[in-house]
Amino acid sequence: MRIDARRRDLGGLEVRRVLPSARCRRVGPFVFFDHMGPLRLAPGQGFDLPPHPHIALATLTFLFEGEIVHRDSTGATQPIRPGDVNWMVAGSGIAHSERSSDEARRAGAFMHGIQTWVALPQNDEECEPSFEHHPAATLPTIVRPGLRLDVIAGEAYGARSPVGVRSPTLYVHATLEAGAALELDSRYPERAVYVVEGGVSLQGGTLQAGAMLVVDSEVQAPLRSDEGCRLMLIGGEPLESERHIWWNFVSSSRDRIERAKEDWKEGRFPKVPGDDEFIPLPE
Repeated sequence: MRIDARRRDLGGLEVRRVLPSARCRRVGPFVFFDHMGPLRLAPGQGFDLPPHPHIALATLTFLFEGEIVHRDSTGATQPIRPGDVNWMVAGSGIAHSERSSDEARRAGAFMHGIQTWVALPQNDEECEPSFEHHPAATLPTIVRPGLRLDVIAGEAYGARSPVGVRSPTLYVHATLEAGAALELDSRYPERAVYVVEGGVSLQGGTLQAGAMLVVDSEVQAPLRSDEGCRLMLIGGEPLESERHIWWNFVSSSRDRIERAKEDWKEGRFPKVPGDDEFIPLPE
């Protein structure tokens, strides 16, 4: 199944949204996938996403270039830079903001990366909110002739990421040189490939930048790149039940989403220290 990204404007930041789509709501635990940028702003300008809420999911931000300063209601303040992982577990409810640093703003912010939402297992949907930061140097890297694999989260190709996932997860950043080939990790029943840059072929079909291919679990043929490429591999075990999405809220329960709406509207979510703005509940 091929999914072409749709362009969206998030207050001056253009993203290419892949998941959810009409053709595919999720891949493994991944229920949201945005390709952010590349964005370059003039000196004095920056990217600003004021505090907004989440429940029952984990957000994972991975940058190729640029910087974002993350703040959340657990008290965490953490810049994220290329190759790092910010893993925020919303659980019973969290608020966070994402902004350019003062230094990046002075120079003119630049940003290029991927943001995903990972649904939590039902038993963990109301867990205590938490935040983890993992510098690039702490993530396992696999180097083979013509390719490099960074295991962002979960397990893949015999390596395990330190990121605290709560269900079997596949998330890998792969770079292939021209002429290289890569077999998909076969342990996961749900898998997909997103092309960030360049192009790949699989069983005679081609896929270019801005498109995702959901790959059947029985497919064993390798991905091949004639021109070289940058890929994101995602997947894992399927969710044990349906997930509902409304705005920034994800839950197995529609009633829980309705309660989250009221909680945000009435100011009952925890505040983000040092960031007093907020995004109102959409009408």
